[in-house]
Amino acid sequence: MNPFCKHLRTKKMFTGATAAEAFADKHGEHVTPCHFWCNRTQTVVGVDDQPVHKHSCTAERSCFEE
Repeated sequence: MNPFCKHLRTKKMFTGATAAEAFADKHGEHVTPCHFWCNRTQTVVGVDDQPVHKHSCTAERSCFEE
């Protein structure tokens, strides 16, 4: 698994799930979409004005912090 930015958040993080569980790709008919936000901006847009998502908040972004 690629490291995510330390500022990436999802509400699954507050349910007692491990980081691997919170950011895991889920499959199946009963899967609900996961909402992500940047903890620095408190919105779905990062500091670099790009959308926040577990697939995009990686080391390639200028605002990424491990």
